[in-house]
Amino acid sequence: MNDRELDLTNAQKAIKAKYPPINKKYEYLDHTADVQLHSWGDSLEEAFEQCAMAMFGYMTDTETVEPIDTIEVLSEGDDLESLLFHFLDDWLYKFSADVFFVPREVKVLHLDRTNFRIRSIGWGEEFSLSKHPQGTEVKAITYSAMQIQDNEKPEILVIIDI
Repeated sequence: MNDRELDLTNAQKAIKAKYPPINKKYEYLDHTADVQLHSWGDSLEEAFEQCAMAMFGYMTDTETVEPIDTIEVLSEGDDLESLLFHFLDDWLYKFSADVFFVPREVKVLHLDRTNFRIRSIGWGEEFSLSKHPQGTEVKAITYSAMQIQDNEKPEILVIIDI
């Protein structure tokens, strides 16, 4: 199962029906007291995008989010692992401390593998309990057991603190 089952209201179901289904290339793996995100894609950029969406998908049903606003996120790191950490942490900040933004989709616009910078954009809206089902709060991103496999079919494994 790619997505957790959340009870949706009729209004939330109507929003889901209004837009095409989201292409999900991620899953949740059991982990003691936390959750491990496993994402993949046809490129490393897509694996990063899917990892961010897996994180948001744990907090709410992203298919109930309307793409009515955009936010750009710039992240930097010292290597690919720290870049992934900061990328996810910067997106989490936009959700939990900044503008309470939840994306329906995240797109990596540019991934600089030499200087370890990433520029991404998200389409979504402000999170609202009256509109979006509440999943589980993500408290933090961790480096624990983080893996980035940048090969023919890129994959990412990251544990998030819930």
